[in-house]
Amino acid sequence: MPWSLDSVLLPPCALLGGPPLSGLLWTFLLLFLWYCYRVGSDPPSHSGMLKSGSGRSSFSRSSSCSPVDPRHSVPKASAAITMEMVEEEEGTESYLTPVLSHAPFPTEAAAESKKLYRALQEYAKRYSWAGMGRIHKGLRNQARINDRPSIQKPHLFYLPDVPSIPFFPRDAHRHDIEVLEASYPIILAEFQAMYQRGIDTKLGWSYQGPKGQTVFPLYNAGVCVARNCRACPCTYRTLLSLRTFISSNSLGSAGFCLLGPGATLGGAYGPTNTRLRCHLGLQTPAQCELVVGGEPQCWSEGHCLLVDDSFLHTISHNGGAEDGPRVIFSVDLWHPNVAAAERQALDYIFAPEQ
Repeated sequence: MPWSLDSVLLPPCALLGGPPLSGLLWTFLLLFLWYCYRVGSDPPSHSGMLKSGSGRSSFSRSSSCSPVDPRHSVPKASAAITMEMVEEEEGTESYLTPVLSHAPFPTEAAAESKKLYRALQEYAKRYSWAGMGRIHKGLRNQARINDRPSIQKPHLFYLPDVPSIPFFPRDAHRHDIEVLEASYPIILAEFQAMYQRGIDTKLGWSYQGPKGQTVFPLYNAGVCVARNCRACPCTYRTLLSLRTFISSNSLGSAGFCLLGPGATLGGAYGPTNTRLRCHLGLQTPAQCELVVGGEPQCWSEGHCLLVDDSFLHTISHNGGAEDGPRVIFSVDLWHPNVAAAERQALDYIFAPEQ
């Protein structure tokens, strides 16, 4: 059946507000409307997918249709890269995905580092690999850290990309420092009561390092010493009120530390850079000195020092017997640049041995 423009109902020229339109103009108008209709009714194209997979498709066609010249063969991908490609194609995410992009764990690593790495894997299986990049990198490079000559060399675990200085300002842990300094009178009173009873291992004291270094621990490597905490109830409650006290892993300790006159603790490194050691001065003779990373500092009674003991540090008491021992209350706090997810993982990895 023939079709013409005469069958289309055209509006009167008066309504169009102009001269009569020619048949050619109406033809273009109808073609434009037809084009818009077709474009709107077509299904969405997959050009993006074809574009992203074009390289793989062309490779498949070339590999199936043309012989491969062994002289120009493509080198085989590593196992890690192969696993990553399979996971990407399947659209699934494995708990190993963030680790496969790193270098494999070194076989020459120490047994302790391998043990810690296995603990990290167990944590990731149970929870997530999210936020574990720095911990994984630190465990992998620990042997290299131990072998290098450096003024900062934690012997157990080094967390990379953490800003470090020997002494931190008060603002790094303002809340906890203010709590400790406000509790200074009661902490000093409880120490004096214990000290008057005598220093004896049967009373909860322990000797560390050379003669003259004595410790009364409330927490020892993440484990609460219940007997000593009962002897200092107010000090124990102060510890529990701190926001960043490391109380759940073997990297954290807290207690009273005594250094006798004439004693010196030679150059040593702390176990990790993930903590800061807070010293509250209780009895600090003028002849006592703390040198961390080559920077000397002195204690002050009733005030706190924030120390990164992963730096090379020495402690000396050059006073006489009449000066008495140097006494501080030492508390291990989290480094402010260790994220919450990393703290949780480190609590799991360095869980205290009961």
